[in-house]
Amino acid sequence: MIVSVNGDSQEVMENASVADLLQLLELNAAHVAVEVNRELIPREQHQQYRLSAGDQLEIVTLVGGG
Repeated sequence: MIVSVNGDSQEVMENASVADLLQLLELNAAHVAVEVNRELIPREQHQQYRLSAGDQLEIVTLVGGG
């Protein structure tokens, strides 16, 4: 199925979770914030939250610095 990640189409398997998507994108869940359809998904829910075709995701990578 196709979802949108930061404005780009991304194919994921049916019934994929947020955690599955992060793994596919090789992103560390500890270093990102994920919003699905304008709703922030808490990190502890990434494994249980199932994506649906057409979902709009925004993934923000946390960057340290000063």
